[in-house]
Amino acid sequence: MRLVSFLKNWMLPIAMLTGVAAYFLYVNIPALDGTHQVVNKAIGYVQPALLFCMLFVSFCRMGIRELKPKAWMLELLAIQVVSFVAMGLLVVWMPDVAGRVVIESAMICMICPTATAAAVVTTKLHGNANVVVSYTCLINMAVSLVVPAMVPFLHESTMPDMTFEISFLLILAKVFPLLIMPLVVAWLVRHLFPKFHAFILRQPNLAFNLWAVSLSLAIGVSVKALVHSEESLWNMVGIAVASLVCCLLQFGLGRLIGRKYGEPVAGTQSLGQKNTVFAIWMGYTFLNPVTALAGGFYSLWHNLVNSWQLWRVKSEK
Repeated sequence: MRLVSFLKNWMLPIAMLTGVAAYFLYVNIPALDGTHQVVNKAIGYVQPALLFCMLFVSFCRMGIRELKPKAWMLELLAIQVVSFVAMGLLVVWMPDVAGRVVIESAMICMICPTATAAAVVTTKLHGNANVVVSYTCLINMAVSLVVPAMVPFLHESTMPDMTFEISFLLILAKVFPLLIMPLVVAWLVRHLFPKFHAFILRQPNLAFNLWAVSLSLAIGVSVKALVHSEESLWNMVGIAVASLVCCLLQFGLGRLIGRKYGEPVAGTQSLGQKNTVFAIWMGYTFLNPVTALAGGFYSLWHNLVNSWQLWRVKSEK
């Protein structure tokens, strides 16, 4: 029982360490060298499946009416969109600006949508998960419009074919299966399979456990990106610092705005906890591929913050 209690209390740090250890153990077993390509492809399918399942479980616990956006969410949205556009315009007007890679990395960290798992963490922190899911839908829609509008100007010479329409469809293809489909499936299960729906509701830790597995995979993928990066040490340090500043800034601003409207936990997680898998994809798809490292670093920072938040709640108990 003590072991089970320990695992529950320290699930996040254990999942993170497991991801790091699993990566180094796997790549240092010569007999498994021939499996790397297959495993990479498998992770590409497993990660979205886990995210889908987490959001499906969250949607099973709430009705569509509960997902109505709040007016104060516009303040969170403004922080993400305005900061992204402002830095984007700086890069457009000054294409040879020093530290361009770091600026683009910060852009990714600021505009990146809220993590699917944010609702799970919010529940554990005794916050309003409905608000977080609602904002997750809102920011994903905003990203689908804002990023494609900016991308053609950022890399006009290197990616002339990346028009608004192509960028929009690429992002929509990423967002739709992991955001809209879980909502549709949850609605169908609620009305067509009430017994299965009731079974899902009786599993209070199901989403959190799925997240722990997803987190281990995400950390492993992030470590791989860092290990195989050929970027200079200074750029890597710059990206790491930029992602840390963006992480702390958004957690802080989210808490300030959320507290003002009686939703401190929901505001914090909505703005601070990011879909870093999406951030990594956005980096190597639309910007300098090196900026994908920002998603890996951000994954480390926001999960450390989440670990501290959960530890604090356990301590207060």
